[in-house]
Amino acid sequence: MKVFRETIEVRTEENQQFVDITKWIRDVLNRGAIRNGTLVANALHTTTAIFVNEFQSALVDDLAALLQKLVPRRDGYFHDDPRYSDCDRANAHAHLRAMLLGRSVSLAVADGEPLLGQYQSIILAELDGPRERRVQVQVVGH
Repeated sequence: MKVFRETIEVRTEENQQFVDITKWIRDVLNRGAIRNGTLVANALHTTTAIFVNEFQSALVDDLAALLQKLVPRRDGYFHDDPRYSDCDRANAHAHLRAMLLGRSVSLAVADGEPLLGQYQSIILAELDGPRERRVQVQVVGH
């Protein structure tokens, strides 16, 4: 059994942005030379998320609209209020959105490729940017 770990760095350009990181994950797999096993990708931030879905512009726009409906910005959150929190970013909405989407994905690896469906991509959600973001990728297998 072999273990390979690497960090991917992503520079986001918008406050809320969705980035297809599938190619970067495949590049990590190639460098690690693990052909079969399991891959875990973790967002190393509390205001980013990682998930698997179709990376299609209309669907991404729908997701952004859904997140705004479910967790509106500046909605009286305790985390944004200096009486309750020392956070000066007023980013409670980003933390809450990240919790809904999840911070990691786990995928099987077969023949050096992540097992994804035809339209599936690995997507990083920036929810409090623009910022430098890191994703830790660990692959276990042979």
